[in-house]
Amino acid sequence: MHIVIAGSSGLIGTALVASLRADRHVVARLVRRRPAAADEFEWKPELGDIDPGALAGADAVVNLCGVGIGDKRWSGAYKQALRDSRLTATDVLANAVAAEGVPTLLNASGVHFYGDTGNRVVDESAAAGTGFLAEMCQDWEAATAPAAKARVVLLRSAPVLAKHGGILHRLKLLYSLGLGGRLGDGRQYFPWISLDDEINAIKFALGNPEISGPLNLVGPAPVTNAQFNRAMSQALHRPAPWIVPRRALVALIGEFAKEAVLASPRAIPRGLESAGYSFRHHTIGEALEAALH
Repeated sequence: MHIVIAGSSGLIGTALVASLRADRHVVARLVRRRPAAADEFEWKPELGDIDPGALAGADAVVNLCGVGIGDKRWSGAYKQALRDSRLTATDVLANAVAAEGVPTLLNASGVHFYGDTGNRVVDESAAAGTGFLAEMCQDWEAATAPAAKARVVLLRSAPVLAKHGGILHRLKLLYSLGLGGRLGDGRQYFPWISLDDEINAIKFALGNPEISGPLNLVGPAPVTNAQFNRAMSQALHRPAPWIVPRRALVALIGEFAKEAVLASPRAIPRGLESAGYSFRHHTIGEALEAALH
């Protein structure tokens, strides 16, 4: 296949490019600077510009663009940047896919589409939730509308557990120093997926034309924050006795705490499992063992 990837320099994009090339697919990358290699094509989504030859002959486009939701404390300006980096890029790519007649678009989204579901299990048939992240995900997915004649897959991904980068990059040092602990009451569900399964699930969706619409990229065994805390402690052989109260979390990191840390999207990968995908890492323990050692 000939696959064009936007957002190829991030954690997922870098791993996806390497994996696709190892499988002998042709990969082109969209970059926001002057191209420095034959496989690079320039685009400026904020201006609506994309190299006219970027999508020529492409079998699929994978859009992974988006500023990290936990990279900075949320201000009004940063929340706007979170939205703009996703919606603008998606709109430009969806229109380009439609104009070039590319048959498949895989577009990133997030498991926070469902909002805070508490103990309620949700699959891809569940309605959208409320809150900033849920509404952003709804608008993000809606921005793919110009590509409606293509097969569009909406990748509602959980936080990715990886050896280098991502959420574990921030947590590993804290737990290694014995500073890990439960967040809030610990009963909120923490959606997760290993990097291997994230990449393999994306490739699985690329190669299966019957898959379309929303697709939860989450591990098959959801855990609460308290269970995740115990698994991190066991994986690193370090105590994690601390409890960070909800009020302290909100004071420390603001709205992000309410929307992402204390929210409980208990999503399951029904779409992947129904399509026959086989997970490499079935439990949080397996995923952490692979990522931390």
